[in-house]
Amino acid sequence: MLHLTAVDITKTKTASLVIPVCEDKDIHENTTISALVKKAKKIKEFTGDKGDEVTFYHLKEIKADRVVFLGLGKLEKIDMESLREMAGKATKEMIRKKLPAALIAVPSAHKIELEMPFVLEALLEGAFLANHLFDKYKKKKKYTPLKKINFLVKPDEAKKYKGLSSRVAAICHGTILAREWVNTPPNDKKPERLTRSMITRAKKENLKVTVLDEKKLKQKKFGALLAVAAGSQSKPRMVVLEFNPKKAEKTVVLVGKGVTFDSGGINLKPSASLADMKSDMSGAAAVAATLIAAAKLKPTFKIIGVIPVVENMPSGNAARPGDIIKSYNGKTVEIGNTDAEGRLILIDAISFALERYKPQILIDMATLTGACIVALGEKIAGVFSFDDELAESITQSGKKTHERCWRMPLPEDYKELFKSDLADLNNMANTRYGGAITAALFLAEFVTDTRWAHLDIAGPAFAKKESAYCGSGGTGFGVRLLCDLLDKF
Repeated sequence: MLHLTAVDITKTKTASLVIPVCEDKDIHENTTISALVKKAKKIKEFTGDKGDEVTFYHLKEIKADRVVFLGLGKLEKIDMESLREMAGKATKEMIRKKLPAALIAVPSAHKIELEMPFVLEALLEGAFLANHLFDKYKKKKKYTPLKKINFLVKPDEAKKYKGLSSRVAAICHGTILAREWVNTPPNDKKPERLTRSMITRAKKENLKVTVLDEKKLKQKKFGALLAVAAGSQSKPRMVVLEFNPKKAEKTVVLVGKGVTFDSGGINLKPSASLADMKSDMSGAAAVAATLIAAAKLKPTFKIIGVIPVVENMPSGNAARPGDIIKSYNGKTVEIGNTDAEGRLILIDAISFALERYKPQILIDMATLTGACIVALGEKIAGVFSFDDELAESITQSGKKTHERCWRMPLPEDYKELFKSDLADLNNMANTRYGGAITAALFLAEFVTDTRWAHLDIAGPAFAKKESAYCGSGGTGFGVRLLCDLLDKF
C-alpha cells in the first residue's frame, strides 16, 4: 500500500497530488513543485498556515487531475507530528472524495531540518494510520480505504529507503489491530473470543502461544486474577506470546491488562462511566499487537507478552469488598474496592512472568486509573519506574511517536496508604488522592529487582473524537511507542 516513488510528475498521470506547504519557506527541491506552491500562494486565502488548504484542478504544468496544497505552518513548528498529521489529513480527504490513490510530495529533509528517515517515517505512519475505517458493524459501507499511497522522493532516496515502507507498515498494522480489538463491542470480545482472536493472529506470525484456561489458572493458584473473573459467566484466560530468536541473550517481558468489560464489579460504576469500558483491555491489545509486529521486525532478543484476560461483572459469585485473596506470589490482598481490579490481574501476571522468564526488563501497560486522567488529561500517559534510564527511554520514544508520556513519582512513604490490618496489602489506598501513584506502588510490591516500568494509559487509549490519523474509539496507543523502545534494547 505504501510506496516510495521517483516519477516525473510532468509526464506521469496521477489522480491526486498532495503538496505540503510551509508558511515562511520553500521546503521542496523539485522546481516544478516549488513553482506550483508559488501559484497556490497567490490565492489570498492560502498562506501555508497550518490548516490552510486549496485545491487546483487540471493544471497544465503536470499530469495530475487535482493538486491539493496543505499548510504546515511556520518552519520552526514543523516536526514529525505535523508531518504525520498532514499525511493523515490528506489520506482522509482522498477517502472522502472516494479516490483510489494519492501521491504525496515529500519535502526536502535538510530544508525542514529533519533527517530524511524521520521525515519519511512520519509521513508513512500518518498516511497508513489514517487509511483505516472501522465499519465492520455497518451494513452500508460509505467509504473505502485507499488502495495505494505513493510518496514522491528523489531516485536515490527511493532506493536508499525502500525497506522503510515495510517496517512502518508492520508497526502501523499492529496499531490498527490494537484499535480494532478495542473497538470491538464487549459482547463480541468476551475473554474466550478475544484470546482466540489474539492467538489466531499470533500464530500467523509463528509466535509461540501458550494459553492458561480457568482450570490451569486454578491449578497454578492465580488467586488475584480468578477473584476478578469470579462474577462473570465468561471464563478467564492468560495468554502468553513468545518471540524467541536463536542465541537470544536478553529477555523483555510486556504485560498488558485485559479486562474485556469493566462494570466495576460489586462496586458498580456509575452509568456515565460504563459506555467506554470495552476499552479496559487496551493494554492487552497493545501488548499482543506489539508482539505480532515484533515477529515481523525480528529483533535479536526474546520478547514475551503476558496477557491476563477477564471480564469484571457483578453476580452472586463475584468477589466482595472485604474479601481477602491470595495472589500468585503468596501475598494476601484485602479487596477494598472491586473496581480496582486491573491491579489484581496485573500482579498475578507480573509475578508469573518474573518467575517463569526472569527478564532483564518488564514493562506493564494498562488503563489502570481515572486518577491518571485527572492528573495528565486524556492525551498523555503516566510513566512510573524506579529506573531513570528506562523511564527516560520510554518518554523519548513517546516523544518521537507522539504517544506522549510523563514520568510520575513513586514516593516511598505513599506505600503506607495501602496497608491492611488483616492482609499483606489492600488493593485500595485509604485516601482518594494520588490514585495513579498508589496503584503503581501497589504493582511495585510484586516486582523484584528486575528493571520495571508501568504505563498508565487510561487517558490516551481511547479517543471520543477523531484526529488527523485516528478515528474515534481505540487509538492503538503504545504499539508504536513500544516498537520504538524495543529498538533501543
